[in-house]
Amino acid sequence: MFDFGAQIPAGLRAIVFWGGFVYSVYSMGSTQTSIRNDDKLKEPEQYGVVLLNDDYTTMEFVVEILITVFHKEEAEAARIMLDVHHQGRGMAGLYTFDIAVTKAEQVHSLARQHEFPLRCLVERA
Repeated sequence: MFDFGAQIPAGLRAIVFWGGFVYSVYSMGSTQTSIRNDDKLKEPEQYGVVLLNDDYTTMEFVVEILITVFHKEEAEAARIMLDVHHQGRGMAGLYTFDIAVTKAEQVHSLARQHEFPLRCLVERA
């Protein structure tokens, strides 16, 4: 038995995150609760943002995108830009899904504003 300091109405379930574990707390009456350890928290899946090559977007613009959107140093941005240019694609970074999608949307928005057809993909890593 475990008392969380607040009563849970009979029959209701609460989820508690404590010490890196997930616990389900079931109320069994006015003051009693039952605790079951469910699962250890998992790291979120990682997704890669991949820039794709095209014949119109300038190399300078790709470097600018890598510096402003992905916070890369100039040397690393230049290396990734050359990967995009020579291999047709380059990994800009690994992020959780929501952040990866947001970064891809930022790339597409900036490319449209500057009238470039630059595209990128979000892929599960």
